[in-house]
Amino acid sequence: MANTPQAKKRIRRNAARTIVNGNRVGRIRTFVKKCENALTAGDKEAAAAALAQVQPELARGVAKGVFHKNTASRKFSRLTKALSALA
Repeated sequence: MANTPQAKKRIRRNAARTIVNGNRVGRIRTFVKKCENALTAGDKEAAAAALAQVQPELARGVAKGVFHKNTASRKFSRLTKALSALA
């Protein structure tokens, strides 16, 4: 158990950041799923529009520290590759 005031504050701060970061990851996953569903349906226009929304969300996730840079790059690369395969 935390004894110092700083440690107690750190616990409060970590709990708050966990909620924010969880929401951020959930938002990114939602955008990725929209893109994947459009790709599965074969709707190239909708998939391209969804992919355009996914890219900045992934980049923001990297900037905020909830995703590793390579993880975001891999996800975006796979989605882009799947989109180009529809052509």
